[in-house]
Amino acid sequence: MGYRQLTQAQRYQIFAYLETGISQRQIAKAIGVHSSTISREIKRNGLTAGYAPEQAQLRSDQRRRSAWKVTKRLPSLIRWVTDQLMDEWSPQQISGFMANANGVCVSHQWIYALIWDNKKHGGELWKRLRLPHQRRYQRRLAKHAGLGKIPHRVGIEQRPAEVEERRHIGHWEGDTVLKGHKESGLVTLVERRSGYLLAARLPTITATGTAKAMTRLLKPRRGAVQTITLDNGSEFAEHRQVAKAVSAKTYFCDPYRSCQRGTNENTNGLIRQYFPKGTDFRKVSDSALRRVVAKLNNRPRKRLGYRTPAQVFLGEYSGALETAGAALNV
Repeated sequence: MGYRQLTQAQRYQIFAYLETGISQRQIAKAIGVHSSTISREIKRNGLTAGYAPEQAQLRSDQRRRSAWKVTKRLPSLIRWVTDQLMDEWSPQQISGFMANANGVCVSHQWIYALIWDNKKHGGELWKRLRLPHQRRYQRRLAKHAGLGKIPHRVGIEQRPAEVEERRHIGHWEGDTVLKGHKESGLVTLVERRSGYLLAARLPTITATGTAKAMTRLLKPRRGAVQTITLDNGSEFAEHRQVAKAVSAKTYFCDPYRSCQRGTNENTNGLIRQYFPKGTDFRKVSDSALRRVVAKLNNRPRKRLGYRTPAQVFLGEYSGALETAGAALNV
């Protein structure tokens, strides 16, 4: 298995696994990379006090900015873009990531042109596209791709500032854990203050199915649901049905900013310890998923003063734990 650049989501997974104390070799297996990649990542991007995913991403971006003093035609650039395509990044994701790194900017149209030139010469990059038979680099289609798939989308910049403070329960983050490109998966919801996890299987990934699963999970706890911050995946297109059912407001992260759902990203990394990359969730039983959720909800967390997510969430929700509004790491 060759070396590939880690994504920000993988860095959050590494952080989450390190917190559990498992070995670097086990972490590598769980996120689908070589063990030397984990060792190199911790040595190059770790801090004296430990490993922090946001700082690691910043260090990696800084190195890339200094490395991208090249032209679009350099073989090294083409190889890097090709590697990301093989890792199932979309052309839009590659272009957006490079723009954020403040280095050489290539358009997604240029990347599509590279793909079709590769196909003309017998290559198979086109098979890595999510819709491989469509020439999605056309301007008309590109203009309406991505965020336009989510009607009535409200950005995270409009979310109340108090959500960021984590002083009270009731603010959730949501995402999916998937097999391949949306073959099957889980929808996960994590309460920001406590880290309390809810999860449901998605044998097929549809907006309707995702909305029904989220409603089923949240409705019994609707008194502790004020906001839900979601990823921009099209499976969350029916978010308003969920919001209406539990009397909450939904917000969406900025594109390619998984750190804005850091609690959820960390928890998804922990879930991957039990359901590694490639797991077919159609073959996972509901009881097996419930056992994993219970394990995570009943594991003490340092940031909670070594209380468990269940203790904090259920305790504050019921009023038995009188810590609402205060810091928990004491």
